[in-house]
Amino acid sequence: MKRVVVASTNPVKINTTRRAFERMFPDEEFEVFGVSASSDVSDQPMGEKEILLGATNRVKNARKVEVDADYWVGIEGGLEDFDNNLLSYAWIVVESKEGVVGKGRTSSFFQPYKVAELVKRGKELGDADDIVFGLTNSKQGNGSVGILTGDVLTRTTYYEPAVILALIPFKNPELFNVCSNSA
Repeated sequence: MKRVVVASTNPVKINTTRRAFERMFPDEEFEVFGVSASSDVSDQPMGEKEILLGATNRVKNARKVEVDADYWVGIEGGLEDFDNNLLSYAWIVVESKEGVVGKGRTSSFFQPYKVAELVKRGKELGDADDIVFGLTNSKQGNGSVGILTGDVLTRTTYYEPAVILALIPFKNPELFNVCSNSA
């Protein structure tokens, strides 16, 4: 059984990772669990570089917390200012015990004006969603993507393809033999 450490205790991220690994490697068994691992970026990551750095740092920090694993997975969502609108997406980084790294990114979508304004005033996205939509702790649930699509896409179904894409080097190791532990 392969051990997969998710660099978060958020059940959505753990479930997403489990589903992606099971779909990519249906003949293998996985023990998937989460640990608290800091992103070492701002609470509301902004821009491509900071979001990717957050996912990379989560993997690095999860490796320090749980050293005995086959894979470590970092999922970091964030926002980017795009023509004065806020674009939402997440980066996923997967690293194997051998130091091979895979990366994937979710699709992106724009935040509504009211949510964007609260974020621009310093609120985290999850808090802004809760205020605008009258919810509590929505980031532990289906988050913005679930709220805005009426759960046509949930956070799990939104993150899952990007985790699968990050697993490509592990599905096709003969094509990615030049990967190293630098993310």
